[in-house]
Amino acid sequence: MNTKFNGQINGLARRLGPGLITGAADDDPSGIATYSQIGSQFRFGLVWTLLLTTPLMIGIQMLSARIGWVTGEGLAANIAKMCPRWLTLLLVGLLVVANTINIAADIGAMGEGVRLLAGGHPAFYVLGFGVLSIVCQVSFSYERTVRVLKWLTFGLFAYVAVILSVSVPWRQVAIEALTPWRFIPPGTSRNDYASMVVAVLGTPTSASLFFWQASQEVEDNARRPEAAALREHPEYAAEHLSRIKQDTSFGMVFSNVIALCIVISTAVTLNMHGITNIQTSSQAAEALRPVAGEFAFAIFALGIIGTGLLAVPVLAGSAAYAVSEAFGWKAGLSRGFHEARGFYVIIIAATLIGTLVSTLDVDPIKALVWSAIVNGVISVPIMVVMMWIGQSKALMGQLTISPRHRFFGWAATAVMGVAVAGLFITSFMAT
Repeated sequence: MNTKFNGQINGLARRLGPGLITGAADDDPSGIATYSQIGSQFRFGLVWTLLLTTPLMIGIQMLSARIGWVTGEGLAANIAKMCPRWLTLLLVGLLVVANTINIAADIGAMGEGVRLLAGGHPAFYVLGFGVLSIVCQVSFSYERTVRVLKWLTFGLFAYVAVILSVSVPWRQVAIEALTPWRFIPPGTSRNDYASMVVAVLGTPTSASLFFWQASQEVEDNARRPEAAALREHPEYAAEHLSRIKQDTSFGMVFSNVIALCIVISTAVTLNMHGITNIQTSSQAAEALRPVAGEFAFAIFALGIIGTGLLAVPVLAGSAAYAVSEAFGWKAGLSRGFHEARGFYVIIIAATLIGTLVSTLDVDPIKALVWSAIVNGVISVPIMVVMMWIGQSKALMGQLTISPRHRFFGWAATAVMGVAVAGLFITSFMAT
């Protein structure tokens, strides 16, 4: 019995890879700040948004994974075949800018997390994390990088530990999640509510994750003895597309379960003690200390550090994959520095610039707002092009996406489009 169970666990672990890492990377320190603000300000009233985004996240991330595996090329390489060169370079350039800003915010949050636990000046920790991230990404083999990133996903269980350490009124959670219009906090403007809905809809749907997962599928494919684009060997389709579906579904559900833990734990601690204005993940950890105790505070802070260690390589790596594919450079974590010099230069530059920016006197909230705007601007057109690619027989061969997959893909694109439009409208109304 034990042997059979262990075999099932090992089998699942082998099938989980790019989808799991992508989902976990979505809950980075910036995302933690968003979910903490949702819980502290709206209690359980926006839980419905997490339930809504889960199937949409699965649909669009499965598409990015499918594109990588079926075509044998990353997302930027496929976009270049569907779009004018100037548009491809514009989208890739904006992705690099957004990712670099996010790296700065995440590394800054990691430095603050260590400061909360150990004291000292966060700038020293920030520089240390930046150097550590660069060294690991450049020197580790692909297999070792994937293994480390998989282990780092366990850091997200810190937020499961937090929710287990507090008392949760689950009946009230269900009531507010199912009838949210009855529980909008008094004095909340339509603009504030709309802004938060936009934030939670936009947080899980990040362009960097599309590029990362597609390229990781390409690298995984290249490691197989019979390595070839799946469109050239459709007889293997059932097995590999099943693995992609399982991996991606698990990763996205895992991501939103952790987000749910953060929202609920901050709601039952911070909101119920009158703390309703949280703007950074480190503020959330600090605010937890007097109301939830040292354990919840320490675990929350450790979670920030762990998620940052996972997210920074994904952000830098996705930027490097996109630039390299757009210019036709050799790319991949499975290649050495001398074999893919341009790829690694982008990783180093994005991480280094992000690290240096986070040591400057830059408003982290404004930085994240701009990052969200840039991400939103590029995510919608990229999702539209992804849908075109998924339906293109020239690129996908016999393995174009099914009508059901088209429905969820276009639904995710429409929701993201509404979220971006809402972001601009609420930003305009606030000025």
